[in-house]
Amino acid sequence: MKILIQQMITGISIGSVYALIASGYALVYSLLDFSNWAHGEVCMLGAYCCFMATMVPKIPFALSCVIGIGGAALISLLNEKIAYRRIRNNGSPNMFLMIAAMGLSTTYQNLANVIWGSKFKQLPKIFSVMTLNLNGIFIGTTDMLCLGVALVVLIALLLIINKTKFGLHVQAVACSGRTARILGVRIDRIIALVFMLAGALAGLAGIMYGMKYNVYPTMGNVGLKAFIASVIGGLGSVPGAIMGAILLGFIETVVSGYISSGLRDLISFSLLILILLVRPSGLFGVDVQEKA
Repeated sequence: MKILIQQMITGISIGSVYALIASGYALVYSLLDFSNWAHGEVCMLGAYCCFMATMVPKIPFALSCVIGIGGAALISLLNEKIAYRRIRNNGSPNMFLMIAAMGLSTTYQNLANVIWGSKFKQLPKIFSVMTLNLNGIFIGTTDMLCLGVALVVLIALLLIINKTKFGLHVQAVACSGRTARILGVRIDRIIALVFMLAGALAGLAGIMYGMKYNVYPTMGNVGLKAFIASVIGGLGSVPGAIMGAILLGFIETVVSGYISSGLRDLISFSLLILILLVRPSGLFGVDVQEKA
């Protein structure tokens, strides 16, 4: 039982990292109806921005994290303004947005490989003690930190979406961009802010993932897991993306601990296929009018 509880906490911890990225996928999809395949690389670049900041003397790690989050938010905003907005303004199909996102993903991954090399980079270790012994249950201190930070941020995100004027505008644009524009909502501004918010969440996830493991050019592939979580929960639904991510993290950890780590990805993709066959809208799928 203790091992199961330990596995559950670890799984929820990594699931919370997935949830930060998956929420960004859900927010962007709810507005533009396309999957931002460059989102994982924004996560990776945020981690590298944090790493580079730690190389500067006298900059505390907390400020380095803020720089990493801000850098990811800026990169995400530039993606929208320079690439996606022009495609949208040209009236091109959403498929063109996905193609552009794939191009950005490949470009960022190769740039990171050229600039920083393929070797793993390590973020500073915050805790001297790596694990906590809670009555025979061994929990990583980094896992606890990631879980706590992600929980606070995700609750704040849900409050922003459901309780603020900005969140109301996001929901209005998600329901009907044309109607929202008639009612005076500045569509381009809302989309830009959503990309910044999604980028900040991805940057935070990248830093947490880098603290837990390492920072490397292909770490953006974790975005694929987050996308799976978003589909499992229901594309376009932030609460669904969060629940899907936590479920996926838990399943991966249990499979790795009790069956085989080599089957972890197989189980993840099999779960995705099964859910798409049974519930194409996802476990927590919503109507178009309720997206975001």
